[in-house]
Amino acid sequence: MALTRRTTLLAGAALGGAALLTGCADDARPARAAGEHSAAAERLRKNAARDSTALLARYDATLTAHPALGAQLRPLRAEVARHAQAFTSDAPSTAPSAPPAGAARGAGAPDVPGDERAARTALADAERTLADARTKALVSAPAELARLLASVAAAGAAHAYLLTEAG
Repeated sequence: MALTRRTTLLAGAALGGAALLTGCADDARPARAAGEHSAAAERLRKNAARDSTALLARYDATLTAHPALGAQLRPLRAEVARHAQAFTSDAPSTAPSAPPAGAARGAGAPDVPGDERAARTALADAERTLADARTKALVSAPAELARLLASVAAAGAAHAYLLTEAG
């Protein structure tokens, strides 16, 4: 029964995150307001994209180190890829849903604990830290970017919960 609950939670988080970001990647999305184009907003957007890309690298390194976690991590990783895309582009794009073939831990790759439980905990900590940072950034963000940051922060908090409850 616990496995069914976890699977349901993972599926719900994946669908919920996709639903939240649908408006972010919709072709019919209205153009950004003037404040959305300010230097500060663009810097915030660029930093958010960089942070999502770094988190994506952490998921890739964890999947490479612990392939048995694939079923649990791939849906979360796919959402993180969509988050990175949402911060970098106004147009939808196909974000990779799995690590590149032959991906290996190289120089600059995040350290991944050898134990699967510790690896999930490290991912949860990274998700939680990033969600907290994005929540704090809401104060200085223009409206559209604040909505995107809030959605992605909420998804990150859900990911952290799922990663810690899956043990």
